[in-house]
Amino acid sequence: MGKETIIYWTELSDYDLETAEAMLQSGRYLYVGFMCHQAIEKILKAYFTALNSEPAPFTHNLSYIAKKGMFYDEFTEEQQDFIDQVEPLNIESRYPTHKDRLLKSMTPGKCREIIDKTKNLQGWIKARL
Repeated sequence: MGKETIIYWTELSDYDLETAEAMLQSGRYLYVGFMCHQAIEKILKAYFTALNSEPAPFTHNLSYIAKKGMFYDEFTEEQQDFIDQVEPLNIESRYPTHKDRLLKSMTPGKCREIIDKTKNLQGWIKARL
């Protein structure tokens, strides 16, 4: 796996984070969490690629990617907790039975917090690429 694959995943992560910002600005709060999950997933895949000589796993499970890549333990407890917090936003935003409950929890302030934490985690990983 080469540098071009790392750049590919990193650019997609940046795009998804920009999309999360756009969703916040347009009031589509449900999709802020989804796009933050996507941004983290892709930056984790970039890091996985940088550390391993195999393609990143084909999964949306954030902690699985980090554990399989042998870098989960590099994260602080706060970063691990955030990964656990964002993990279900990928699934819950896709299925109608969860949307109403999730929409109530995704306030503008909560969305801003998730975006900021996503930026911080993404930057932390980028510094290691």
